[in-house]
Amino acid sequence: MKPVLSHPVRFADMPQRKVSRVRLVPDVGQLEALADRLDVDAFRKVLLDVELSPGPGRDWTLTGKLGATVVQPCRVTTEPVVTRIDEPVVRRYTPDLTTPEGEEVEMPEDDSLEPLPKVLDLGDVLEEALALMIPEFPRAEGAEDIDLTVQPPGAEPLSDEAVKPFAGLAALKARMEGGE
Repeated sequence: MKPVLSHPVRFADMPQRKVSRVRLVPDVGQLEALADRLDVDAFRKVLLDVELSPGPGRDWTLTGKLGATVVQPCRVTTEPVVTRIDEPVVRRYTPDLTTPEGEEVEMPEDDSLEPLPKVLDLGDVLEEALALMIPEFPRAEGAEDIDLTVQPPGAEPLSDEAVKPFAGLAALKARMEGGE
């Protein structure tokens, strides 16, 4: 899927001895499209400021910062919650990375390491980083937990202790030790 704010970068066309800087700032229409795509109420602003550095060897490193203000509904009250995101973004691209195949594979320790593409769309980097940084369960200030206890009429509701898998065994052990 094409990113809302496309900014392709060809590594072969980049300066091989100096850092390149890129700033992405979506316009109002792109902010609305991003909000629709990422299923939030709105983005007030979004900014991706990155540097692409060559090396070591044929590798490239992307470092920068993602700033955004997102509006989402509270998961308890549905009131709008405004969250400010200011997070670093780091990716390392290497041509030597191979994708492991098979049923059981080990994930690399460095989760910022990715295969070097011929063309990197910084709009994809922006959307991916934003999707990972948006709070999953935003809560309005002062929102209280909702009690969703349900039981048949006349029955006693289950407690947290009774739901635990070994609660029955603990009661049995107590009876056995007590000689009941």
